[in-house]
Amino acid sequence: MTDFLTNLFFAACGLGGLYYGAEMLVEGGVSLARRMGIPSMVIGVTLVAWGTSAPELVVSSRAALEGNSGIALGNVVGSNICNIALILGLCSCITPLAVERKWFRLDLPVMVISAAALTLCCLCGITLNWICGLLFLGGLAVYTYLSFRLAGKSGEQEFPEGSSPKRPSVGAALFLAAVELGLVAGGAELLLASAVFFAQLFRLSDAVIGLTVVAVGTSLPELATSVMAACKGERDIAVGNVVGSNIFNILGILGIAPLLGPLNVGVMNAVDLGMLMLCTLGLLPLMRSGWRLSRGEGVSMLLLYCAYTAYLVSHHV
Repeated sequence: MTDFLTNLFFAACGLGGLYYGAEMLVEGGVSLARRMGIPSMVIGVTLVAWGTSAPELVVSSRAALEGNSGIALGNVVGSNICNIALILGLCSCITPLAVERKWFRLDLPVMVISAAALTLCCLCGITLNWICGLLFLGGLAVYTYLSFRLAGKSGEQEFPEGSSPKRPSVGAALFLAAVELGLVAGGAELLLASAVFFAQLFRLSDAVIGLTVVAVGTSLPELATSVMAACKGERDIAVGNVVGSNIFNILGILGIAPLLGPLNVGVMNAVDLGMLMLCTLGLLPLMRSGWRLSRGEGVSMLLLYCAYTAYLVSHHV
């Protein structure tokens, strides 16, 4: 009974940390964009997206050190599926998300290419070693450079100089962002720990816990941040957070993890890889249909994720 109440308390604290951390992170991201004259879309796919991917980075890096390729790879694949089908689906149900053509210039193509590269490595049995890790990190560096370069060339100034009379310095904004990311990551850790406890309490198998609770748990910062951004009308951050996180999960996390230990791709299931590519490629026509993600499309993505979760439970319980 004591463990039950303790984990219930941890879950409440985790939810609180996620809520307030995500709320401040969105405001901090917008503030930083204003201060530096950078479109919020770029802040969304870089600072906010990388920060909210901290739990995935910690979990996969720890797994690589321990030689557990299944958790390291499964966490990334499962989180990317969750980011698109669950998080974007939920955000679209809250408010239709307008999609601008600029997403198709760089960010969406890089997301597709990175997912395809990982899938190809897994299907061809190519072990992710330090060489692959450096190639992935190189790809992330090039993507980051091009993101800021394109933003500078476009001359977009989403926030006029006089639109915000009181703006924090860049240093202050970065410090606040670090505090906000700490709240989000800490809240996710507490909520994830309590979720695993309750999953084991109801006697779910380790496979189901790893493929569902861990994958969703490490995506909680993205979920909280994107939902909060959607509620506040910051749709570029809501979408950019997901797209940027998916890119960073593969190029960044699977760039760092193989430097700590080689990852055996043979542990990956073809169904999970197929679901990853279905979500990644399927997002493109949905975004181009009317240049927005409608509530109906959001519902369809949520139903797809529910069907995938049901498949996992039925085959691993």
